[in-house]
Amino acid sequence: MKIKNYFFAVLATLAFSSTQLAAQSSIGKLLTADTRQSSLVWTGRKIGGDHTGNISLASGSLQVEKNKLIGGSFEIDMNSITNTDITNAEYNGKLVGHLKSDDFFGVEKHPKAVFKITKATPVAKAKAGENNYQITGDLTIKGKTETIHFPAVVKLNGNAAEAVAKIVVDRSKFDVRYGSPSFFADLGDKAIDNEFIIDLKLVTAAQAN
Repeated sequence: MKIKNYFFAVLATLAFSSTQLAAQSSIGKLLTADTRQSSLVWTGRKIGGDHTGNISLASGSLQVEKNKLIGGSFEIDMNSITNTDITNAEYNGKLVGHLKSDDFFGVEKHPKAVFKITKATPVAKAKAGENNYQITGDLTIKGKTETIHFPAVVKLNGNAAEAVAKIVVDRSKFDVRYGSPSFFADLGDKAIDNEFIIDLKLVTAAQAN
């Protein structure tokens, strides 16, 4: 009886292991982002100039199968917004505080923005250093989710990966209203562009073989 029970226990273990391996193979490798090596630089434009700054990646990963990108996601720490072009500390602080307020990103209520890849399409015959993927995914800001598209340069090398992209975001779709001509008329030279740019560099941490 003990031998019979042991036999069934071994079979159950093998079946569970096979299921786990099948699940892992179906999603490929999940490469974790190195948040210290990754970066996001934002640029917002208005009449007469623009502002730039940094924002931190909270977490992220890229999903790879047979040396091809098939998915991934990342979270952005909205509390980490900084400005890099205003040298006056007082004005710099005022701008950053305004960006964190409900006029813009409402970071107290919405501390993270999230992007999830829903489709990664290789670009045929892309040359080295050129955009070699077209990315489609769902971006969530201030609790609102919209589908966005952008090209990216993705480098995959075994257990290492790097993705670089210029992402154009229409803030009006996420209820970021301040100074937006989509919500307010007669703004004149106080209008701020709806679109802002995120220059993304996502680097994965070294993975053990």
